[in-house]
Amino acid sequence: MWLKKFKAAVVQRDIALIDKLLSDIPEFNSVEDMKEARYLTEEAILVAEALKNETAVSMAQMKKNIDFLNVTKRDKHSRFDITS
Repeated sequence: MWLKKFKAAVVQRDIALIDKLLSDIPEFNSVEDMKEARYLTEEAILVAEALKNETAVSMAQMKKNIDFLNVTKRDKHSRFDITS
C-alpha cells in the first residue's frame, strides 16, 4: 500500500505527500519492494530538484517583471504644481 501511494505521489509530483510518506517508511518484506522503494526515492529526489529549478526560474522571471513595472511606473511626485 505504501509503495502504491509513493508511486502516485512521485507521478503527481506531490512534494507534500512524498515528504509525509518518507517520514513514515514501513519495513519491507521482500528485496523487490526494497529495490522499488529505493528507485522511487531516487525519482522523488529528481522530482524535487526539478521543481526547485522551476521555482527558481519562475522567481527570476517575476523579479524581472517587477523591475520592469517599477521602471515604467510614473513618479509619485509628478503633480501639477500651480504654486510656483
